Amino acid sequence: MKRVSYRMNDPRLKPRRTQLEIPGWAGERQPRANGSHEQVWHCVPFSEGAQYGIELFYPYDTELRVSTANGTLAFAGDFGEPPSPTLQWPPFRSFGNAFYTYQILLDLKAEAGYAIRTEPHPRFYSDRTGTVPIAVPALIRNWWPMLFFCVFKAPGEGQTHIFRKGEPFAQVIVIPEEADFELAPMTEDEAAQRELQARRIHASRPTLSAGTEWTSTTDTVFDGTYRHLHRAARDKARG
Repeated sequence: MKRVSYRMNDPRLKPRRTQLEIPGWAGERQPRANGSHEQVWHCVPFSEGAQYGIELFYPYDTELRVSTANGTLAFAGDFGEPPSPTLQWPPFRSFGNAFYTYQILLDLKAEAGYAIRTEPHPRFYSDRTGTVPIAVPALIRNWWPMLFFCVFKAPGEGQTHIFRKGEPFAQVIVIPEEADFELAPMTEDEAAQRELQARRIHASRPTLSAGTEWTSTTDTVFDGTYRHLHRAARDKARG
């Protein structure tokens, strides 16, 4: 198991492994059954992707609203006096008109050969209000001793991003620091094998999905084919 260690400038900045909040940003506790409204957590690939990293939580009591009006960024929030004369205060500032930064002062150290990558928190993809901050992807090598700030995409004209105490504002994932792979077309044998696998799954879908097919409130049909194969693959990997 790989280890990621951390230190914080503010103990309220509480990183943890990303969790699905149900009920919450990941949806409601609705069963996979006819008449239920589809939820993002119903999708296994999304759920696995959403829980892959580390989520960062907004630590301040003061709510911050970042908006764009007439092409100019505006920050609304009373942060009071700075806790230290050496800190940028308030900890947010414009980074041109297309981006803004948050002075986070968090140190995340991955093991040798790995790096950390910032990205939007998964709740961004389930949000319908347009108020969730959009963290800009950035790869930080493990020799860099501090994530000094996060960069966010500015809200569109007339839109507002909201930072609230205790709400996650970004996710960090741990990845190999070098993208050491080659992109190449499959060989004929590889392509034939994948095609055979795909056809077998398609032909077996009625059996694999037996008892799990359901129709949502939007008349979208779901079944458990991927979930069953996913479970079987994990069991096989465990030996």
